[in-house]
Amino acid sequence: MDIHPAIVKTPPLALSWPDEAATEEFAQTLARQSGLAHAFIALHGDLGAGKTTLVRHLLRALGIQGRVKSPTYAVVEPYELPDLNIWHFDFYRFGDAREWEDAGFRDIFASPGLKLAEWPEKAAQVLPTIDLDITLSTLPDGTRQVTLVAHTPTGTGLLRGLELEGETQ
Repeated sequence: MDIHPAIVKTPPLALSWPDEAATEEFAQTLARQSGLAHAFIALHGDLGAGKTTLVRHLLRALGIQGRVKSPTYAVVEPYELPDLNIWHFDFYRFGDAREWEDAGFRDIFASPGLKLAEWPEKAAQVLPTIDLDITLSTLPDGTRQVTLVAHTPTGTGLLRGLELEGETQ
């Protein structure tokens, strides 16, 4: 008799960020999650929803100093810490799957480190499985509605860690 472990489906986590300080607080909490070092996080939302702002706060919380640029034109901005490599992608202008191979993105995604991708739907046909989707929506009053969905054990671990820290704050 084959026994397979049960598949645990983690429900989405819904958050509300009334201001940029809440975004920064979330980024600091996410930065403390042990599974983050090898995660692939996709950021969804309209222009101006706060995707790059979230990444900027997360990179600062992880210890990145200096200017944090949006990779809109470069497609990727790499960052390096003594024990962590980070790549921030923006696929908004991504137009051809051949760019993926030519730019060496397959090698980047196969290597250890944190990958953050804005506009992942523009490269969906070539991206590996996303660990955690973060979707940001802006309400008329400026509040950000945020939904987090895990797709892998790494993503589930991040989501559970965020929920546990949220319960203690």
